[in-house]
Amino acid sequence: FSECMTSITHTMSCTKMEDCLIENQTTFYSKAEHYWKEVPPTVDGMLGGYGSISSIDINGSKKFLQKFLGEVQGKTGTGCALDCGAGIGRITKRLLMPLFRTVDLVDVTQEFLDKAHTYLGEEAKRVENYFCCGLQDFQPQPERYDVIWIQWVIGHLTDDHLVEFLRRCRSGLRPDGLIVVKDNVAYEGVIPDDVDSSMCRDLNVLHRLVARAGLNIICEEQQQNFPEEIYQVHTLALR
Repeated sequence: FSECMTSITHTMSCTKMEDCLIENQTTFYSKAEHYWKEVPPTVDGMLGGYGSISSIDINGSKKFLQKFLGEVQGKTGTGCALDCGAGIGRITKRLLMPLFRTVDLVDVTQEFLDKAHTYLGEEAKRVENYFCCGLQDFQPQPERYDVIWIQWVIGHLTDDHLVEFLRRCRSGLRPDGLIVVKDNVAYEGVIPDDVDSSMCRDLNVLHRLVARAGLNIICEEQQQNFPEEIYQVHTLALR
């Protein structure tokens, strides 16, 4: 699933994601797939019309991530990263490619991955794998990744599927590896978005799901300088 920015347009909230899902899980996922198939394969499309914030986003992510990277013991390596919900490769191109030797991309929309080949240009040769797969079904290769970057996509997973996916990500990390989740955060409860078939969770809900996955939060920050009309965005480093 690709990145998405969602304006605050819903007032209904719930405390558990599944309580919000009137339809079954199959419909929840298929509606999202259909939504993204209609989105143009551009940076503006990936960001739901907020393409102007891309540089602010990338700069914040780079500052956050570089605190953990290094070649000395205890630091996270720079060999291989995984971009989850990669879309056309906006994050791969601007954040991950400059910091890692190789990158893998996973996204549910084949058209986006096809576009990534040209969008990434000459650097596309450092992409080892393009996986077309929903994250609820994706199995990272064990101990392959130094960093697994998961941005603006966890709202497309049910609570149970998110917990299971994070557990699989943990097994996909190299020693001292890191999972980074960067996403919209609701003020309270869980807010559904019927347009793209997703959910926005508050921090308490997200923290509980991370704990269920057996992961610890080693750093958490709020992204600064985003437009006021969109959700707060938080970045969590997990291992």
